[in-house]
Amino acid sequence: MNTFKQPLSTEDEQTYLELVKKGDLNARNLLVEYNLRLVAHIAKKYYSPNRDMDDLLSIGTIGLIKAVNTFDGSKGNRLATYASRCIENELLMRLRQERKESREVSIHEPIGTDKEGNEICLMDIIGCDEESMLSNLIERENLERVASLFPTCLDSKEQKVIILRYGLLGHRELTQREVASLLNISRSYVSRIEKKALLKLRSALIL
Repeated sequence: MNTFKQPLSTEDEQTYLELVKKGDLNARNLLVEYNLRLVAHIAKKYYSPNRDMDDLLSIGTIGLIKAVNTFDGSKGNRLATYASRCIENELLMRLRQERKESREVSIHEPIGTDKEGNEICLMDIIGCDEESMLSNLIERENLERVASLFPTCLDSKEQKVIILRYGLLGHRELTQREVASLLNISRSYVSRIEKKALLKLRSALIL
């Protein structure tokens, strides 16, 4: 922690805050630099062996930058007090996202081993790849039957991804990259949504 600068005096901090209000980027950067010790202090509370400290510091610094950009001293708060809340909020948002991602179903994640010690996943149990899964569903049931399941077993984003990926309901079939661009999400997220939705559809048709 010796690499972090000591906090500014109240007078210097106020001077830089006034400059920030006038759009001085150098003043903003200095305030961020002199408050990185605060980021490190808060990030330590969220550190664990499976979390990279540098990542936590980067996320916390984003919160600090937001604090410097939006701080309003007329409300009686000190910058450090306000920045602490912004840094905490940024870190908590990231941790919530991590928990959400860890709960997502992936049909490619290992769930055990076979008799020969080879890893097996949900896709092995299903017995077909995701590209052929929907085709198999539609071969077994007509398209109207598949579409009728959308509102009952898929959320709105899952419905959009399946409709766009497989060209259903009059839409042109799109690649995962095209769907990602259209919905403004990552291609890997489209892949996860697609796999999860197909698994839901298959389970619903089997019932």
